[in-house]
Amino acid sequence: MTRHVSFAPRGTKHDLEEGPALAPKFDADGLIVCITTEVHTGDILMVAYMNEEALRLSIETGVAHYWSRSRQSLWRKGDTSGQVQTIAEMFTDCDQDAIMLKVEAGGDGKACHTGRRSCFYRKVELGPQGGKLNLVE
Repeated sequence: MTRHVSFAPRGTKHDLEEGPALAPKFDADGLIVCITTEVHTGDILMVAYMNEEALRLSIETGVAHYWSRSRQSLWRKGDTSGQVQTIAEMFTDCDQDAIMLKVEAGGDGKACHTGRRSCFYRKVELGPQGGKLNLVE
């Protein structure tokens, strides 16, 4: 019999912040934000969303799964791009409404659908004349 990951009830503030149970807080659309970083460099690769199934599959398989808001479908990172993300570590924040993955990026390590290593390839200029974007690659 296959054992599936289950999530705990939300419980008290103390339970969420200090307890050992994973009790993710999904938003009104059933999603939780996920920040994905490269395990060796700490570079932020992407920000995506997970629904309950994506989070469960990520935990069970050790491979990053996400929910595509634009396609309204589950997506296993790398199925079409070859950029499979093998999860080295998974964290949740203090109130369990965000997930952080540390991954080994497969393929050529390009996480962004634009073909870049990271989705964060443009820097926003700050200050009174700011707002312009500059490439940082």
